[in-house]
Amino acid sequence: MSEGLFDLTGKYALVTGGAQGLGRMIAEGLLRAGAAVAITSRNAQIAEDSAAQMRAIGPCTAYAADLSTPEAAVELVRRYTSDVGKCDILVNNAGKTWGGPIDSFPDKAWPGVMAVNVQTPFTMVRELLPLLRASGSGGDPARIINIGSVAGVKVERLQAYSYAASKAAIHMLTRDLAGDLAHDNITVNAIVPGFFPTKMTAHMRDEDKVDPSLLTHIPMKRLGAPDDIAGAVIFLCSRAGGYVTGAQLPIDGGLVGCG
Repeated sequence: MSEGLFDLTGKYALVTGGAQGLGRMIAEGLLRAGAAVAITSRNAQIAEDSAAQMRAIGPCTAYAADLSTPEAAVELVRRYTSDVGKCDILVNNAGKTWGGPIDSFPDKAWPGVMAVNVQTPFTMVRELLPLLRASGSGGDPARIINIGSVAGVKVERLQAYSYAASKAAIHMLTRDLAGDLAHDNITVNAIVPGFFPTKMTAHMRDEDKVDPSLLTHIPMKRLGAPDDIAGAVIFLCSRAGGYVTGAQLPIDGGLVGCG
């Protein structure tokens, strides 16, 4: 009964922002589970270099896309549809942040962050609906995963006001989409990561050394590892997670659940 429960062989996945950071951890996990994966980056060279490295694991293609406008998202889907023509899994991972003291937090810190973190995921879903609807069935739905943040669930005192608001918004958007797309055999869930070793936490780390106050703040006393985020995504994308939709799954070492 449990044979192949987490197997993604034959599935096609698109991971925005999949060339670096959390996105790359997710993309590599999907590849190891058997999926063919397309990744994006704003930088064409970074996208292609990352895809070339990941081809040692499985089939990986690269797309250069600056997803700060809905037009760019529409164009990405057009290219992807023309090249691949199938999408079983969409991971909306590309993100943007901005931090600063409230007294000087600028108005320009809002439009770009909200566009990349909220509007682009919606546009990606809307434009990929024909492929996702064609992929999904009652026993094996198509999957959409939006990457949220603990900053959109609880107060983390990061002074990243537009970022936190955008992540709270993507959590709610996930639930709305899940309700509307369930009848199309498409599940929509959100992963809620805590602190991982990415560029967003670089100011809290000195190479492998982590700010002790940050570790004290995390109930499990460590940063997240690649397998932590990849395993959660594989679960939601595989037969094991086929009956889960509208969920927000914290992968955070206990920050949300133990707080």
